[in-house]
Amino acid sequence: MVSKRKERTVIVGGGHAAGALLTALLQKKYQHEVVLVGNEPHPPYHRPPLSKNYLTGDVDQESLYLKPRSVYENAGHQLRLGVRVEQIDRDSSTISLSDQSRLQYDRLVLATGSHLRHLNAPGADLNGIHYLHDIADSEVLREQLVAGKRLVVVGGGYIGLEVAASANKKGVNVTVLEAAERLMQRVTGPEISAFLYDKHRGAGVDVRLNTAVTGFEEGDQGHVAGVTLADGSTVPADIVLVSIGIIPETALAKDAGLPCDNGIIVDEFTRTEDPAILAIGDCTRHRNLFFEKMQRLESVANAVDQARTAAATLMGEEKPYDSVPWFWSNQYDVRLQMVGLSQNHDQRVVRGTPEDKGFAVFYLREGCVIAVDAVNLPLAFLVGKTLVQQRRTINPELIEDPDTELKSLVNGRLQS
Repeated sequence: MVSKRKERTVIVGGGHAAGALLTALLQKKYQHEVVLVGNEPHPPYHRPPLSKNYLTGDVDQESLYLKPRSVYENAGHQLRLGVRVEQIDRDSSTISLSDQSRLQYDRLVLATGSHLRHLNAPGADLNGIHYLHDIADSEVLREQLVAGKRLVVVGGGYIGLEVAASANKKGVNVTVLEAAERLMQRVTGPEISAFLYDKHRGAGVDVRLNTAVTGFEEGDQGHVAGVTLADGSTVPADIVLVSIGIIPETALAKDAGLPCDNGIIVDEFTRTEDPAILAIGDCTRHRNLFFEKMQRLESVANAVDQARTAAATLMGEEKPYDSVPWFWSNQYDVRLQMVGLSQNHDQRVVRGTPEDKGFAVFYLREGCVIAVDAVNLPLAFLVGKTLVQQRRTINPELIEDPDTELKSLVNGRLQS
């Protein structure tokens, strides 16, 4: 009598979403075989420290891991690390790996993450031009960040500004070049942008807005010596970090015939069009019950929340994904916490001032709080999370009034 093969769930990817899914399956005592295939040699790890305290050398590599590899293996999960998935064959329910092996699956979870957007400009392949996406990138960059060196950061988003702050802490001379008219323009309002601009300038960073990069100058032995700007001038550089965003990693899914549109399309249960295949994390464009439109979010919080939904789906539970998006960034002594999506606001209300120890910006649409950005004011972030979740309408004057306790904004009595 031939024994039936145990069902196998294969997770493709080794990032935070994959690690959070493994953890959730451990907690739920998932009975099927689980195999994680990741192209890095590391078990799933936290990526935010790569631009902050890991880059500065304040924490070691082991502290990045979500869990030691032994925890997964002791639970019977198999980690296939340093191997890349080359192809998905949906007809035979198998994947082909870069070591020439094939792996059969009953359920497949794509947690393929993203790849970096590269700058296509003359000299972009010179030595000394860096991108930051994984542990190896952070370690190479860390070695270059020596006091007195000149670092030019191309891009004034989350990663670029965090690296600028980390490098400044190490005594590196930093210049930030941002093509837009303000920092972090895509994700926050002008008040936060202006605050961060002043913070970096006050720390000695040369921040230049409305500044487009057209190329890189070559120095000795093929090493970058400067960054050329659209106005014809050049910024001298010993090191360059290009940080201009990411692109969802959808090639595997596309080649397998799964619908993709700025991400792998999934429903509120993280299911793709193929009932045997789920997808989670940065690579997905998903249906969230909290929003009317499909969204693609680049955040640890989204990776974790989608992983929990995927774990529930794998367990046969019906728990749709309806989490409110939230994000954070640490720069110098600044703890920026953001909840909701502010892009479609029609009113901004500032609580406190940038000169205070902490302040917050509330974003409203038709009187309803849709997002909050809090600087060193965690209570405003927590209150904001509740207001955004509940789609609360609040009198703007109450938000702005320092005599109004923040907690009172969620007690249901302070409607406009």
